[in-house]
Amino acid sequence: MVRIRKFVAYRKIERPYTRVSKKRKKSFIRMTPNTKITRFEMGNPRKEFKNTLELITKSDLQIRDNALESARTTSNRALEVALGLSGYFLRVRAYPHHILRENPLASGAGADRFSTGMQKSFGKPIGQAVRFRKGAIIFEIRVDDNGLELARKALKRAGTKLPCGTSIVEKSI
Repeated sequence: MVRIRKFVAYRKIERPYTRVSKKRKKSFIRMTPNTKITRFEMGNPRKEFKNTLELITKSDLQIRDNALESARTTSNRALEVALGLSGYFLRVRAYPHHILRENPLASGAGADRFSTGMQKSFGKPIGQAVRFRKGAIIFEIRVDDNGLELARKALKRAGTKLPCGTSIVEKSI
C-alpha cells in the first residue's frame, strides 16, 4: 500500500488552484474520497449536562480527516470506558470539505513515457481536510460534574494527535 504524503505540504491555508478549462468537464474534481471520520456524535445527545468543554485551535491551518479520526477515537474510548455511553456527549464540530490533491511525478527508468510533468498539473484527489481559523472549535464534550476531570484528560489526549496547538475552554450552565 502506498504511504500518505506528509501533511506539511498541505498544512497552510491557501486558496486552492481552480482549473478553468475550455472543456467544462475538466474544471471539476470528479471523485471525492470518503471521509475517514466514522461518527460525528457519540454518547447521549438527549441528556442535559451541566458542563461543556471545547477543544480550540491556536492557529490557522488545515487538519486532515485521519488525524481528526484518531483524536476522536482516543478521546471517545477514554470517556466510554469510564462513564459509559449515557454519561457523556462528544461531538466533532467540523466536517472535512476541502479536497486534497496531488500531482504524482514519476521518476526512474522510462518515467518520461507516462509522466506529464506540469502540463496537466491539476492533481488527483488523495484525501480530505478541514480548514480551521484561529479560535475555531474542533471537539465539544458535555459531561456532569463527576466526569469533568476525565473530559479534560480526553481532550488533552485528542490535542496531542492533532498537528496544531490546542487549548481547552470550559463552560458550565
